[in-house]
Amino acid sequence: QVQLVESGGGLVQAGGSLRLSCAASGRTVSTYVMAWFRQTPGKEREFVAGITGSGSGTYYRDSVKGRFTISRDNAKNTVYLQMNLLKPEDTAVYYCAADRGNVVAADRVFYDHWGQGTQVTVSS
Repeated sequence: QVQLVESGGGLVQAGGSLRLSCAASGRTVSTYVMAWFRQTPGKEREFVAGITGSGSGTYYRDSVKGRFTISRDNAKNTVYLQMNLLKPEDTAVYYCAADRGNVVAADRVFYDHWGQGTQVTVSS
């Protein structure tokens, strides 16, 4: 069983940066697709970014392209989300997710494992 633990969330001013980390344990996730989702109260959980097992393929929702970067260190069993030029609308709980498949999916139903989430708050 894979356990995922996110860290790195916090409060930041608009235009600032944060780096989220997702540490996996229980088994190696080097062949897993890994992704970040986010959710605000009353809204559906939405895809933010995803990365293939090798790291060669990365995908982003349009609103974060050019500002967010997903990466992974398979030796550390860890995935990262570097968030720059943050906006108030990026405020949400951010979740890490893992999928045993090899295609990055934007639909949460494909993901087998989830972390507990980390709060990101961007003030204007």
